[in-house]
Amino acid sequence: MNAPCEPQEASAAEAQAAIAAEFAFFSDWTERYQYLIDLGRKLPAFPDAARTEAFKVTGCQSQVWLLPSGNAERMDFQAISDSSIVSGLIALLLRVYSGRPAAEILATQPEFIDSIGLARHLSPTRSNGLAAMLAKIQDYARAAL
Repeated sequence: MNAPCEPQEASAAEAQAAIAAEFAFFSDWTERYQYLIDLGRKLPAFPDAARTEAFKVTGCQSQVWLLPSGNAERMDFQAISDSSIVSGLIALLLRVYSGRPAAEILATQPEFIDSIGLARHLSPTRSNGLAAMLAKIQDYARAAL
């Protein structure tokens, strides 16, 4: 497994603010979707050995695998999807939640989803998948505590 990366921002709240600022730069949703796809392409390599049912996120239309590591003091996540848009959503979730203490993960609501207008621009199946990925991250955090 790859060594965990340091989070870009010092806290989940700072990560959400940075995401909102980045998305505000784009004038329309075509550009924002392209940015999401670009973010997804930059995800680190995911270990093939972890593409198992044990790490598969249920509730997603696309195939998504989420691999946790660490403990209550610091949880790191790796994830991958077969969908380019979903990979971008994963990149946003990892930016907010990976590299954080389990308690911070559980205390952090994904406010960036509304602040960037994502909730209004995702299909119902993608919204369900995003909720399923977030729930899985929170489940892993709860288990670490």
